[in-house]
Amino acid sequence: MTLTRKTQIGLLITAVVLFVLLFLAPKTQPGKLESHENAASKTETLSLETFITAATKSLKPEEKSAYDILLANANSSKADTAFVPVVQFWDKQKRPDFAAYFVEQTAQRIQTSSAYSKAGDRYYYSVRFTKDNNEIPALYQSAIRCYEKAIEKDPKNVDAKIQLAACFVEDGKDPMKGIGLLREVEKTDSNNVKLQLSFAFFSVKSQQWDKAIRRFEKVLSIDPLYIEAYLHLADAYEQQGRKDKTIEMLEKYAGVTEDAMADYAKRKEKKKT
Repeated sequence: MTLTRKTQIGLLITAVVLFVLLFLAPKTQPGKLESHENAASKTETLSLETFITAATKSLKPEEKSAYDILLANANSSKADTAFVPVVQFWDKQKRPDFAAYFVEQTAQRIQTSSAYSKAGDRYYYSVRFTKDNNEIPALYQSAIRCYEKAIEKDPKNVDAKIQLAACFVEDGKDPMKGIGLLREVEKTDSNNVKLQLSFAFFSVKSQQWDKAIRRFEKVLSIDPLYIEAYLHLADAYEQQGRKDKTIEMLEKYAGVTEDAMADYAKRKEKKKT
């Protein structure tokens, strides 16, 4: 067996492993979604500050003392970067949700579209790390607030519009508003990879496999280097019971990965010479 053939087999096995992990990962979490809906009705008056206050009280004495000093210094300073040490504190505590709150405080001082987008992204991605479902509605609402501010500052901020749409869909309170936003973006920027991925993942969530496949194929037509799309396509075909197409996508993924590795090796070799 040649080295090339061994590499191909190895890559295909890797792809299969990744695909299995992707396939076995829960597509939806009914229990969590149900808790989220219940939490939304129970925590309408709860703000993120409420959760931060509770968490602060549970800090170790030395940590709380250090935090109080950082926060006091930030509040008394007029510098745009005053809250950066507070953000870093909560990041070290592995609380990206609370860090996001202080990233927003920075955005309020800077007052730029990009700053508000950054705060919105912080809130949006922290949803995946929170262990308290009661906090999720507050995080989504905070993200929505920041993205809306970002768009207000710069109506051409397409990424903020796409992320805002994702919040509306995933929060579940007004999903069609989110889909409407994406369709507006598509009218002027249909070749936006992030937009097409959002459509694709929403289709996966609603188990509309044909639509998901079309969107992932669109992603590859726009950006052939987004090779993760082959794994998502393999997953979609597997859900449809189309094993031949599933294998085909995995083989394509393996082939593209091999090409990328070979190209990397060549560039590395050139640097040596």
